[in-house]
Amino acid sequence: MKKSLLVISLCVVSLFCKAQFNINKIDIVRDSFGVPHIFAPTDAEVAYGLAWAHAEDDFSTIQQSYMAGKAMLGAYKGKEGATIDYIVHLMRIKELVEAKYESDISPAYKKLLEGYAAGFNAYAKAHPKEVLLKQLFPITPKDMLQYSVLQLCVLSGADGALKSIFGGTVQVLNDMKPGGSNAFAFNSKKTTDGQTYLAINSHQPLEGPVSWYEAHLQSEEGWNIIGANFPGAPTILSGVNEYLGWAHTVNEPDKLDVYQLSIHPNNKLQYLFDGKWETLEEKTAKLKVKVSGIRIGVKRIVYWSKYGPTVITERGTFSIRMPAQMDIRGLEEWYWLNKARNFTDFKKALNMMAIPGYNIVYADRYDTIYYLSNGRIPVRDKSFNWRGTLPGNTSKTLWTEIHPLDKLPQVLQPASGFVYNTNHSPFHATEGPENFKLVDPTMGYETLENNRSMRFAELVKQYDKVSYEDFKRIKYDGRYPEKFSFAIDIDSLFLLNADQYPQLAALIQQLKQWDCNSDIQNTGATIFAHINYQIYALARQGKRPHVLTTPICIALLENTKKYLLQYFGKTSVPLGDYQKHVRGDKAIPLPGLPDVLTAMYSVAWKDGMVKGNQGESYIELVRFTKEGPIIESINTYGASAKKGSPHYTDQMEMFAEQKTKKMSLKKEDAYKNAIRVYHPK
Repeated sequence: MKKSLLVISLCVVSLFCKAQFNINKIDIVRDSFGVPHIFAPTDAEVAYGLAWAHAEDDFSTIQQSYMAGKAMLGAYKGKEGATIDYIVHLMRIKELVEAKYESDISPAYKKLLEGYAAGFNAYAKAHPKEVLLKQLFPITPKDMLQYSVLQLCVLSGADGALKSIFGGTVQVLNDMKPGGSNAFAFNSKKTTDGQTYLAINSHQPLEGPVSWYEAHLQSEEGWNIIGANFPGAPTILSGVNEYLGWAHTVNEPDKLDVYQLSIHPNNKLQYLFDGKWETLEEKTAKLKVKVSGIRIGVKRIVYWSKYGPTVITERGTFSIRMPAQMDIRGLEEWYWLNKARNFTDFKKALNMMAIPGYNIVYADRYDTIYYLSNGRIPVRDKSFNWRGTLPGNTSKTLWTEIHPLDKLPQVLQPASGFVYNTNHSPFHATEGPENFKLVDPTMGYETLENNRSMRFAELVKQYDKVSYEDFKRIKYDGRYPEKFSFAIDIDSLFLLNADQYPQLAALIQQLKQWDCNSDIQNTGATIFAHINYQIYALARQGKRPHVLTTPICIALLENTKKYLLQYFGKTSVPLGDYQKHVRGDKAIPLPGLPDVLTAMYSVAWKDGMVKGNQGESYIELVRFTKEGPIIESINTYGASAKKGSPHYTDQMEMFAEQKTKKMSLKKEDAYKNAIRVYHPK
């Protein structure tokens, strides 16, 4: 019965879609790397084609993403997914979307969402054997927005706050959270050829719900962009159109607050607020959890206070409050960024203030460069310590407004001719007096540097002006700065006297002679990487040292020596033998180390080797000329996440060798170089 209901519902959706979208006018043009170039008369029809193409390449991940947004993931993934389902209910994400959809989403964007949903549902109907959870379908525009709100709440720290509230016992949603990234732009003041350069260089998980998918989208309604998105997103999230482009990096202003409520001594559901007892709102969340192949119904009570989502624990009753949970237009803001034709259009879209975070580095064909540490940051009472847990008994801590765009850290057209961000301080976005000055400390912006920011500053100082080749050398630099900038001081590791520790002399000498580079032939890089991953393991256990004392250094080196001898039979091991770029049956040497500009973070793989799992991912490099942008790009593995596809691994070698492929926004180029042209049916 359930199967027939699914078929009926998808058929109804299919008939509805055909009435709205002429799929015979939607062309999916695949190039030699399998990247989809999608052409159609309208934006909505392009979105339909994008949904179909992305489903062809990664239907499984998109389905699981929407399961999360619809609070259905527990029915597919068990306890791990049920944690996410609980958060969706706790935050009332469905209720938020229901309340705001008709009033807040523009007619143009509703049409685009309808197009994407129609394309995705049509693919499911045509490929029923690939459907993971029948109850998921049909997907609606509201379902898409629910998932986007969930993602943006995770970006704002909802998962970390809940982990803290529950004393570390709640699972953190690491696979749904964006990583680091680099972005920089140079204008004619800093380039030898007078052109404007932009580096889009995110450091994401290499696979999963926040891994990049490359596409070229072009309609007859003025949409023409090449870039990348996450599974389930109906627009490009970072990319380049005919006029401008932008890159994102993760930022960490204070986007969320935690409150401890003052609970009535005789009633755990009453809390004191401005001298009066208020009652927590209660709702029952009905979850489905797969256990040993059987889906079991589970009920959980979720609570809500004046501050927002509330949890009752043995440690007390806590509420969380974040602006990300109050707006559903984040995806729509990205759509208008896609369609911007100049800086004025771009700023108009940014003024929607719907995307709750991310740094933005912008460049355009008119020689404009711009940096913004974007965010929905609350306007807070300065008499409270907003870094700690706040008193949940007063309207003085119940903020209701966010800072306008012009109050956020930003730099436009600096005299230096460049802007950049590597997840470091937004108050050091360039060199010179134009750097933004902190005004309101309650905004909680980060002020630290990191190895990538320090190394970029070292490199850019070497040039009065940069050529495009210099620009690429900076982007692909794999060396640490002259002085390390890690969270802990590691200098003592390099001050050890080899004569005092003869059993470790070979490793100590290699570290002392190491050039701090991360190329695949580098043996010092392997020793340093293995030490680094030991420190990360201690950090995950809550045991990370504040400083590397001599005894700790010796223990780390002894563990490294034992490990290398056990798995490689020697202590002089090139990085490319230790660290691999892996997918399916393919494994090739992979450069990069944590927090170098060409960053790579790895996890244990097999036979003592590690494999990259986060870092350098989608890369797009752009030169803006009078004739239009010149674009080159590369993705981590290939255009498809489907095993057996010729594009499952066909970009791996180029990626590892730090090479790129040429891309074009011109429709005639796409058809001329096409390997396959077809309609989504």
